Amino acid sequence: MKDKEAVFNQIKSLLNTQHFGVLATQSKEYPYCSLVGFAATEDCREIIFATIRDTHKYKNLKHSPKVSLLIDSQTNQANDISQAQALTVLGTAEEISSQSMADYLAIYLRKQPYLKEFVTAPNCALIKVRVIKYILVNDFKNILEYSFE
Repeated sequence: MKDKEAVFNQIKSLLNTQHFGVLATQSKEYPYCSLVGFAATEDCREIIFATIRDTHKYKNLKHSPKVSLLIDSQTNQANDISQAQALTVLGTAEEISSQSMADYLAIYLRKQPYLKEFVTAPNCALIKVRVIKYILVNDFKNILEYSFE
């Protein structure tokens, strides 16, 4: 149990220190990647990001809600091989309902305050990813998994 807690703490630390990740969605033909600013709920069961509704990303989410998000700590330096972490998030995305908006918006803006104008625009959707599994890679080769199932 202690190992699972240690993995969770590493994941939570990475989620709290990084501000951006690469979201992979599925179009009809190919996977599609987008850079997104994100925030995690306290229990790390959900990841929140914002997108304009008239984008490939949003259309892909409506077509296929299964997503992957890559969050890393790399600095584009040689020592990243031994020091950087990469976290893959697997989950299902859905637009946040108006009834839940205030709570999720508060979480998002605590981490991404400079995106307030963007996220509160009428054509912007706040999306939550219900996390199924995290896959954490340390030292370029050590793979650790944490699942909520």
